Amino acid sequence: MTTATVTIEDLRALIAGVLEIEPEEVADEAHFSDELEIDSLLMLEISTRVESTCGVPENAVTASGATTLAELHAFLTSKLVGETHAGPVIRPRPLSAPAARLFLFHHAGGSHLLYRGWAEHFPQDWDLCLLEAPGRGHLQALPLIDDCDRLVDYFHTAIAPLLGQPFGFFGHSMGALIAYQLTRRLHHQGGPLPTWLGVSAYGAPRAGADDSHPHLMPDDELRGWLRSVGGSPPQLLDNDDVWHKFAPVFRSDFTLVDTWAPPRSPEPLPVPLSVFAGRHDKLIGEDRLLAWRAFTTHFRGLERYEGDHFYLMKHPQLLAAAITAAMRSAAP
Repeated sequence: MTTATVTIEDLRALIAGVLEIEPEEVADEAHFSDELEIDSLLMLEISTRVESTCGVPENAVTASGATTLAELHAFLTSKLVGETHAGPVIRPRPLSAPAARLFLFHHAGGSHLLYRGWAEHFPQDWDLCLLEAPGRGHLQALPLIDDCDRLVDYFHTAIAPLLGQPFGFFGHSMGALIAYQLTRRLHHQGGPLPTWLGVSAYGAPRAGADDSHPHLMPDDELRGWLRSVGGSPPQLLDNDDVWHKFAPVFRSDFTLVDTWAPPRSPEPLPVPLSVFAGRHDKLIGEDRLLAWRAFTTHFRGLERYEGDHFYLMKHPQLLAAAITAAMRSAAP
């Protein structure tokens, strides 16, 4: 069985085998932890078997966040469609001449799977490009990059051939930093600029170090901090075996964020910029979010949604509508 031939019945039988129950007891929409009583150790075994049997990268199932059989099958199907190459740009429905391209940058410790399913909420003539940093997902064999400028270089090289049509950038948390720095790079080099830049759950750059330095925290403190922030599945933080696989990714990404030196007197970018955040985000205050107005000549305001630092996981459709409207109104 490969991702090209995997069926939901194959997965049903696999999960039933691990749980030692009959396949019909694994309903499509039954929640793994609540209804099937799958704990972190059983989930690790299921993930390992699925990854080995279906030929997807190690840790991919855990990172997907799938909580039902139907979600797991949809995820594996998307892997076949969206990850047929080993580059950092995943395009769920690639178009050669789209009306617009939207590049989406993920958070620290995350992957392009943050944006899984988003394509269906955007116009059909848009080409969504989900960026994947090295060291995770289908790029797991590549070394991690813990320096902001080097990751910007890596992404710049990858997306350069795709900048012929109008395009926009949207980044969440660490992804917002990367999207901003990549926009600065294009501006300084005289390259094509995005018609719009969206930054999510990330405060405007400022001089001086922040109080928290996650990349320096001991393991227990870091795991506790991640629990308080939200967004990481319990099976990742609560299971030692799973955590030790993902910890290097978190530490590398947090090193990138914590060691980045903000520009002393940045020139406002000639790009419309919108800010997005959760109303209950414990990491970023409103003053830091509104401070982005100094970094653009066209500040488009702050939009807040119910939720915490990972509010966007609950509001993909609303956020997609807001991004679509913002990009269209910013188009020349």
